[in-house]
Amino acid sequence: MPEYEKAMRPEDITRLFVERSNAGDAAGVAALYEEDAVLAFPPGSRTVGREAIRELWEKVLAGRPRFEREEPLPTLINGDIALTATPPKDGSGARAQVVRRQPDGSWLRFLDQPEFVTPAN
Repeated sequence: MPEYEKAMRPEDITRLFVERSNAGDAAGVAALYEEDAVLAFPPGSRTVGREAIRELWEKVLAGRPRFEREEPLPTLINGDIALTATPPKDGSGARAQVVRRQPDGSWLRFLDQPEFVTPAN
């Protein structure tokens, strides 16, 4: 596995996600997640575990989408847990992630809600 830059602040994860996604690096995106992380994507379902997240991102990135960095909202930190969020540029609500400080001081996502979708009635 390549040596990836680590997120030393919770907010770094958003920048690293955009850089790695735009480079087509699904393994690099997955490296931003803990081994047993839960990603609420595709909408209405869950992807569980770093390997499943990598497989999902391989499919998504095969279409070569371009991501723009979104300015983070203020991060809420309590000890080794933090809540990060960004307002999507398309105005579709918010994105939220719960991240945990790792033993080396870096941060990884363990819960990721990239889209808030209004349930169908």
